[in-house]
Amino acid sequence: MHRMNTRSSSSTFRFYEELNDFLPAERRKRAFDHHFSGTPSVKDTIEAIGIPHTEIDLILVDGTSVDFSYLLKGGERVSVYPTFERLDITEVTRLRPKPLREPRFVLDVHLGRLARYMRLLGFDTAYRNDYSDGQIIDLSRGERRIILTRDRGILKHRAVTHGHWMRNTSPREQLEEVVRVFDLRARVRPFTRCMECNGELHAVGRDAVLEQIPPRVANAFQDFGRCDGCARVYWRGSQYEQLARLVEELL
Repeated sequence: MHRMNTRSSSSTFRFYEELNDFLPAERRKRAFDHHFSGTPSVKDTIEAIGIPHTEIDLILVDGTSVDFSYLLKGGERVSVYPTFERLDITEVTRLRPKPLREPRFVLDVHLGRLARYMRLLGFDTAYRNDYSDGQIIDLSRGERRIILTRDRGILKHRAVTHGHWMRNTSPREQLEEVVRVFDLRARVRPFTRCMECNGELHAVGRDAVLEQIPPRVANAFQDFGRCDGCARVYWRGSQYEQLARLVEELL
């Protein structure tokens, strides 16, 4: 019995703009040959190189736009692009799904501080420090949430449609990155969500929260906000002033 030989081929790849963040230094901003066996899909090949499909908006093979199912045969020149912000590419095959009408997010377990900052700005942000990858993917699909993660692997899952790999490691820089990438500046609504549980805050009078606040706070303030999820009470004390300055700096 003879062993069947698997044909080895190669194609030339070139990745553009921020997609280079996923590549080793020697492959960034230049064309390089990638070897493969058989006739894999262009999606599987690109993810094998290291780029999650959620980061890609356009693929050109020998100058013609293709979708993720295109099968490579060898010898092609493949150009891969991220989301286009200023160029009109309506006549070609865009690969990213349309942006969600109301952006909502789910964050992986390494982004706890970012989750608090996003809630501070009013963004619907699901987070727990014990989420599994499966739970994150299920939340993304079931509640139409954008996955934010430092783990590239989760974004390569075939069920994921909306996601972003965080380039920055500092929580404040991460927040600036999210606002920029998803064009959220006009959607910022500070102090409308609970930083602890993500519930919405509603204005209440002092009498409604007397049993939940210290007497000194009751004597000093008239207006309060209460979370409709965990019932936590907020008021404009010294911490509020610190957070207000943080919001101003972040924006």
